[in-house]
Amino acid sequence: MSAIPPSVSQNSSNFHDFFPVMAKKIGGDGLIGELCNGFNLLMDSEKRVITFDSLKKNSALLGLHDLTDDDLRSMMKEGDFDGDGALNQMEFCVLMFRLSPELMEASRFLLEEAFQHEFKDFH
Repeated sequence: MSAIPPSVSQNSSNFHDFFPVMAKKIGGDGLIGELCNGFNLLMDSEKRVITFDSLKKNSALLGLHDLTDDDLRSMMKEGDFDGDGALNQMEFCVLMFRLSPELMEASRFLLEEAFQHEFKDFH
């Protein structure tokens, strides 16, 4: 069961409708690029991660201005896989895909293609 609060799901309903369309239109590489741009908008520029404070400060950029502090903390907790209290770029990308189950089910190949291309130099 997801810890993402109902208000996030309600506020992200347009996101759910738009994200798969965007992914299909711009492809895997383009989608990862757009997610990276979103991460850069939300991150704390000194710490190079998304913190609660940077998310709260910049949440209006994502249309999340109606979310409570508890909602934002829940989002952070949901995406924070390493438990450091912040979201790195990979955690943010995974969280965005988790917020769009339709995209995860219908377009897994886009993510795989983009990650293979993005991380081909790490082999």
